[in-house]
Amino acid sequence: MTQPLAQTSDLVKCFGDNRALDGVAMAIAPGRITGLVGPDGAGKTTLIRILAGLMAPTSGSVTMLGGPPGERLDDLGYMPQRFGLYEDLSVIENLKLYAEVRGLPKDEQQASFDKLMEFTDLARFQDRLAGKLSGGMKQKLGLACALVKTPRVLLLDEPGVGVDPISRRELWSMVGDLTGQGIGVLWSTAYLDEAEKCDTVYLLNEGQLLFDGPPAELTGRVRDRVIRVTGFKERRRAFLTHALDRADVIDGTIQGRSVRLLLRDGRPVPDAGAFAAGPDTRVDTADPRFEDGFIERLGGGPKGTSALAERYRTIPETDVDAIAANGLTKVFGEFTAARDMNFRIPRGQIFGLLGPNGAGKSTTFKMLCGLLSPTSGTGAVAGRSLRHSRADARAQLGYMAQKFSLYGDLSVRQNLDFFAGAYDLPRDQARRAIAAMIEIFELQDKLDVNAGTLPLGFKQRLALACAVMHEPPVLFLDEPTSGVDPVTRREFWMHINGLVEKGVTVLVTTHFMDEAEYCDRATLIYRAEQIATGTPDELKAEAARLTGAEDPTMEDAFIALIEAFDRKREAREAA
Repeated sequence: MTQPLAQTSDLVKCFGDNRALDGVAMAIAPGRITGLVGPDGAGKTTLIRILAGLMAPTSGSVTMLGGPPGERLDDLGYMPQRFGLYEDLSVIENLKLYAEVRGLPKDEQQASFDKLMEFTDLARFQDRLAGKLSGGMKQKLGLACALVKTPRVLLLDEPGVGVDPISRRELWSMVGDLTGQGIGVLWSTAYLDEAEKCDTVYLLNEGQLLFDGPPAELTGRVRDRVIRVTGFKERRRAFLTHALDRADVIDGTIQGRSVRLLLRDGRPVPDAGAFAAGPDTRVDTADPRFEDGFIERLGGGPKGTSALAERYRTIPETDVDAIAANGLTKVFGEFTAARDMNFRIPRGQIFGLLGPNGAGKSTTFKMLCGLLSPTSGTGAVAGRSLRHSRADARAQLGYMAQKFSLYGDLSVRQNLDFFAGAYDLPRDQARRAIAAMIEIFELQDKLDVNAGTLPLGFKQRLALACAVMHEPPVLFLDEPTSGVDPVTRREFWMHINGLVEKGVTVLVTTHFMDEAEYCDRATLIYRAEQIATGTPDELKAEAARLTGAEDPTMEDAFIALIEAFDRKREAREAA
C-alpha cells in the first residue's frame, strides 16, 4: 500500500468551548485528489491550516511528509481561500515574492515563471495588478504562486469559490495534470460536482467526520430514492414548496420544467396521484448524484414553506415591467464593459445574468440598481427611470451582494438597525421588522457579534434580512450564495421561491448553474454582449443542438454556448 504523504489521527482543535475538529482521521495519498467537503463552519479551513503548520492542534497526531507540519515547507504548496495574493503587486511581482519566500534559487526562477505563465495562460496579464484580475484569473494566479516551487503536497482551500464554470474546469484540468506527476492534492470545496471528481472524499460536519471513501460509495446510499416529477399543473416553485412539505421528502430542486426529489429512507416511491397536481403528472426514478448523498448524510434540506414569504406583503399586479434594460451600455475609456443590454422582466419572475468572470454581468447589474451610470441606454425599476428618478427607483428595490452589503465592524443588531434607517422605515415598523428578521433567520444568538466575524452562512442570512426588511417589490442578488454550503443555499432559495410566489421580482447573478434552473429566464453575457437568452430548457435545447448531447445540464449549456460564440468570432476574424 502506498504510504500517505500526510495524515491525521484523532485530531482535535478547540477554540474555547467550541470543538472546530473533533477526532478527525484522514490521509492524503500521492498522485490523487483528496476532497474535503462540508457545510460552512464544518472545520475544513481549520484542518488545512493545521496541515500547513499555521495552527497547532489541541490534541491528536498529524504528520506532513514524514514529520511535523511546517518542517518541510519547501515541499508544500498552500493556496488559502483569502489573503493569498498581494493585490497591489502585479502578477509577475506576486510570483517573484513567492519564489523568494519558498527559497527558489535565482537561476531557476525565470524557468519556473515561464512554465507557470504558460500553464495558467496568464502571460498576457503578467504586468496587471492582482487586484485588477477577474475572479478566475486570481484563482489561477493563486495556484501558480502555490506551485512556484514544485511541491509534493498541494493544499487548496476552496479554489473554486466565486469562479465561473469555465474557469473551474480549467483549474481542474491544471490540478489533474499535477497528480500525474505524483503530487498529492487536498481540495476543499463547497461545489459538490467537484467533490464527485475526487478520488477520495472526507465529509466534515461540525468538526466531525461523517464519511470517508470514494464519492460513488456515498452516492450509492441513496440509489432508488431519487425521483423526477414532470407534467404537474402548478408553477414549478409552488409544486416544489408543497413537495418539500411532505413527510416522505427530505430534499428537492428545480430542473427546468421538472422537479427532482430525494425520498426519506424506507419510504416507497409515491405514484403520480399522490401529488394531486393534475392528470399529466408523471413520476420517474432518476440517477443519484453525490449531492443527494451529501444532503441525506446531513439529515436532509429545509422544508418548503418560507416563514419570510408568509410574512411578506403581496406585490400588486401591474402592466409595467418590474425591471427593464433598454440598450444599456457602459464604456470605461477605450474598454466596453457592457454593450447594448436589452431585456424586460415582468412581476413575479426570476431573471438570471450568467457568464464567465469579467464578461459584463456585474456592470449590467450595477447599472440597473443605480450604482453605476450607463454611458448610453436606459434602465427602469418598477416603472421608475434610473436616469431621471434614481432615488425613487432605489426605494423600490432590495440589494444583496456577496461582498460589501454588510458593515463588518458593526454587530448583527447594528446592521439591522442601520438598514432599517437607510430604508426610512418608521420606528414602530422598523422594530417589528427587525424582530421578525431575527426570528426568521435564527439570529438570536448572534445579535452582539460583529458581522465581519460571522460564518459565511450567517452572513448570507443577515444580508438577505437587511435587503428585505422594507418588503421591496424588486430584489437584486449579486452572487448571493457564492461559497456557502448546499444546505444553506437551499434555505436561501426556499425564501426566494416563496417571495416570487408573492409577486416579488428577482434579478440574480450566479456561478452555480443548478441555481440558474430556478430562473424563469436567463441571459448569457460573454465579452460584454448578450449571446443567448431564454428559459433554462430553451438554453439546454440549444446546447443539445450544438453538441448532440441527449440531456445537457445548465453547465453543459453555459460552456457549449460560449464555445459556439468563440468559434463564430474566430471564423469572422479569419474571414
